[in-house]
Amino acid sequence: MFSAVAPRYDLLNRLLSANLDQRWRRQAADALTVPNGSPVLDVCAGTGDQALALRKRTQRVLAADFSVPMLKIATQKFRQTRDPIPAGFASDTLLLPLPSKSLGAVTASFGLRNVADLDAALREMHRVLQNDGETAILEFALPRSNLLRKPYLFYFRNILPRIGAWLSPRGSAYSYLPDSVMQFPQREAFTQRMEDVGFRDAAWQDLTGGIVCLYTGRRDS
Repeated sequence: MFSAVAPRYDLLNRLLSANLDQRWRRQAADALTVPNGSPVLDVCAGTGDQALALRKRTQRVLAADFSVPMLKIATQKFRQTRDPIPAGFASDTLLLPLPSKSLGAVTASFGLRNVADLDAALREMHRVLQNDGETAILEFALPRSNLLRKPYLFYFRNILPRIGAWLSPRGSAYSYLPDSVMQFPQREAFTQRMEDVGFRDAAWQDLTGGIVCLYTGRRDS
């Protein structure tokens, strides 16, 4: 599914989020400190936008995704940038080909909803972090305010899938999107999952009225 939508993925991200997705990615990068230029990995990296946002945090940015067509687009974008140039590689988030305690930070933007085993993905992200290493995770959420929740759900269930079907060769992916958001643990439920696999100081922050959450945590030293 993700390989099929890759050619229009960036266009639809900008259109469906009113270009806010770039701001959210910068906020995720800004939530990290990354001491001593340690390497940073973005998992479920897609077409590489989060990896590009991470470049001001470190000289060593990695981007992993299991969709090769997505990675090809990411690599093209990386080559058009100045140093530091992120390095992309194909990998399943459930089994990262990296040593334990090798990274200063791990990020995931709008991708953990799609893994086959959420807890296994979080454990793997925790495993590769150095002591006191950080994570920043972006995910869609349902607004808690009733004033926002009803129009948001109408847009999410009715308008967004139609735009996706119109512009993307695999329009069913944009019907899948609302369903995956509804089923994903949100706010306290997700930070509890983070803590259960070993993250400490797990916290969440609503962005843009609560349609997106930024989750942060760190590996205990």
